[in-house]
Amino acid sequence: MPLVVDGIVSFDPTDHFVWVAIGAFLLTAALDAAGNRKQARYVGTGAWVLFGVFWLTMVPHFYYEAQSPLETILSIAGLPLSVYAGYLLYGGRDSLLMLTRAVGLMGLIYLPFTTIDPLRIWLIETVAIQSHMGMELLGYSPGLEEGSNGLVSRFAFEGYSTYIVLACTGIGSISIFGGLIASVRAPLARKVKAFALAVGVIWILNLARNVFVGLASPLAWFDYPILESITVLFAGESMRTSFFVSHHMISQTLSIVALVGITLLVVRVLPELFDVLDELLFVLTGDEYDLRAELGVDTVRTDGGDE
Repeated sequence: MPLVVDGIVSFDPTDHFVWVAIGAFLLTAALDAAGNRKQARYVGTGAWVLFGVFWLTMVPHFYYEAQSPLETILSIAGLPLSVYAGYLLYGGRDSLLMLTRAVGLMGLIYLPFTTIDPLRIWLIETVAIQSHMGMELLGYSPGLEEGSNGLVSRFAFEGYSTYIVLACTGIGSISIFGGLIASVRAPLARKVKAFALAVGVIWILNLARNVFVGLASPLAWFDYPILESITVLFAGESMRTSFFVSHHMISQTLSIVALVGITLLVVRVLPELFDVLDELLFVLTGDEYDLRAELGVDTVRTDGGDE
């Protein structure tokens, strides 16, 4: 979910390869819902392998274009982790079908914002306007102008500045939580409450991140010799030091912390999410977890009451 500097090509989320994988995830969910568990297992295995190959194809983008060490590492890890998930599912770990369904629903939520231009434009320009309002609250008013993406989303500082693209709207994180929440079986009222909580927190934190990076980059808040050396080492001389530090080092690291924090908030409303998270941790570590018990969260009946 990065801010993109002029001249850096952003990831095109309409890449056909990823949508083939998402389609396979959704087909898996449909087969499972229809009671075709064996077929769902096989299709889901293929979906996970396709998903892993997709992340491998993104490594050059994150390394050469985005020049993001963290995203490069995560993209490389995406292949073995996805293939391992497919292997487990193929071997009969049917509990992974819930996580498989969640990934498909994440893509389904994200898809309209990449394929419907009015929706995409509205989201980007709305986030740009609100981010600019945040800057004004701090005493900065650069104004907004058209960026190289053709939208009024560029903070109009003289010289170096950043502009908002779809990846900086928070829709990626919103889709993750939306997919997870939609994938579990729970009362609709609690699912809506959990989704509203996640969206609200993500939206506010994302605006704060945009304001921080949008000011730090043109105002050279981190242009110090030692940090310049780090930037050249990991991103080369073409990237501004203050952008690299504020976005790649600080914001991306804090984004991971924020996702964990938001998850802890959401599971208090929707404990059913623990089932998906337990499966995710098993794929990551190979160990069985019972996060609900370890965190001491009360169980909830499907009708919404306490057990």
